[in-house]
Amino acid sequence: MDHLDAVKRNRLSRRNFLSGLGCSAGAVAAIATTGCGGSYKSPTPTPTPNPTITDADILNFALNLEYLEAEFYLRAVSGTGLSSTDAGSGAGTVTGGTQVTFTTPAIQQYAMEIANDELAHVRFLRKALGSAAVSRPNIDLMTSFNAAAMAAGIGASFNPFADENSFLVGAFVFEDVGVTAYHGAAGLLTQTANLGAAASIMAVEAYHAGEIRTLIAELGGAYVTYANQISALRAAAGGGRETSISGSTIVAADTSTIAYDRTTDQVLHIVYLNAAAGVVKSGGFFPNGLNGTITASAS
Repeated sequence: MDHLDAVKRNRLSRRNFLSGLGCSAGAVAAIATTGCGGSYKSPTPTPTPNPTITDADILNFALNLEYLEAEFYLRAVSGTGLSSTDAGSGAGTVTGGTQVTFTTPAIQQYAMEIANDELAHVRFLRKALGSAAVSRPNIDLMTSFNAAAMAAGIGASFNPFADENSFLVGAFVFEDVGVTAYHGAAGLLTQTANLGAAASIMAVEAYHAGEIRTLIAELGGAYVTYANQISALRAAAGGGRETSISGSTIVAADTSTIAYDRTTDQVLHIVYLNAAAGVVKSGGFFPNGLNGTITASAS
């Protein structure tokens, strides 16, 4: 990750970047409040179930995110992504992603475990949805990370597959988002069985997030700084809901130790890498948008 240390000296101001995107004053205030972490204090109203949105719509929204995570981890540990069977009929293409040369056996084992978990989540959701399951959308694991690095103030480029430490920073981009997304979905699901399934997957995602946060905290130095810059960027795009990593703090929760949640709108702004207020339909990790009913933010 030495290339990041070099370009870090030329990093952009997050405030200037957000202003260039047309980010609202409220979003800039959120990042100023959060800094490189810390709890975002403004409460988020409990989502009200939308009668026009079904449980299948919510589960398909989650499936899109699981496709993204599965492709990232599978390519990092094996060099190949989902099979055509797991990706679905007419699946989109995946750009980027190569096998990481792991030098620490424990980190390699963790990565393999998470990759298998994410693959299992894809298969579980596809089975639960049956014929209603959407196929994998187009996914970008190359230019998206470069854009995220630039936006976060890390540098002009970033390859999470370059080495194991870069991989951990790349994994951090996704893990906390998954936890908050499943928590947010809890208030939208209407069937008890689906709620139980979402809670169970959220628990596993939280284990993953804690694992990645711990490993980054152990690396310390620049890697903690990179992670916290990503956290601040997510906070601005996705309604706050972030806690920084430090040598003694890895738990992402508010001052009452309640796990954060995010609405589908907030999650979309993050994965589309668009912090600007308004409707977003594609971009970032999903260059042509998600598949399914929930594909564009309302604001």
